Amino acid sequence: MRLNRMTLTVFFFMLPFARLGAVNDFCGLNNGAFSAGEVITFKIFYNVIGLYVDAGTASFTVAQEKLNNKPVYHVTGLGTSNPSYDWIFRVRDRYETYIDTATLKPYKFIRHVEEGGFRKDEWVNFDHDNNKATSNKGTYPISDCMQDVLSSIYYARNIDFSKYKIGEKIPFNMFLDNEVHNIYIRYLGKELIKTRYGKFTAIKFKPMLIKGTIFEGGELMTVWVSDDANRVPLRIESPITVGSVKVDMMGYRNLRYPFGSLVKMK
Repeated sequence: MRLNRMTLTVFFFMLPFARLGAVNDFCGLNNGAFSAGEVITFKIFYNVIGLYVDAGTASFTVAQEKLNNKPVYHVTGLGTSNPSYDWIFRVRDRYETYIDTATLKPYKFIRHVEEGGFRKDEWVNFDHDNNKATSNKGTYPISDCMQDVLSSIYYARNIDFSKYKIGEKIPFNMFLDNEVHNIYIRYLGKELIKTRYGKFTAIKFKPMLIKGTIFEGGELMTVWVSDDANRVPLRIESPITVGSVKVDMMGYRNLRYPFGSLVKMK
């Protein structure tokens, strides 16, 4: 079973991005969804023959710190394969971002990837005043409201979905692998879902994915987030090159608000 880019990739491409124009009022959201101390954990299940197998775990932690004397949220995402499958394909990924507490723009992004025999270390510093991103590969022009792949998740948790109609696209832009990616979320409304943690009222959408190692491009992935002020990712489902993956939220601590979307625990 190939676990390459299965753990954190599922999360870091769960949110879409498209070019933002100067008149787009989505730029400049304030944080009202999360706070320092929050921890959310997930289980990743892999299906290739009609049976879902526990393939790995992911966790996301928020701390409040200072970077260059500026207050920031330091978000860390960790992804690991199930130790039972390490002999087949070992995954130990770590992603970090430092986000301005007022604007939710990232100042610094760090990625350490260990996937089988593949290793990658990357860092990016964002200069939003001069619209530049400097990585360990060079300096690149960026547009306003640029996010990295991890800060995007927390930025998008602050979307006010009540402003959008079913089927409408919500734009973002993101800097990853020294490129600006222009994709989007398509809002699909609300529904009641049952996960391995419990039953929730949820907001449903499909991201326009960047074509890569295991994902085809387009709107094949479906995401559900909690229909409350926390906007916690609850479930993600997507076909991949071989089989499919399902991700369920399995634990949380220190949410900013009561988990109002939880109808019934399992």
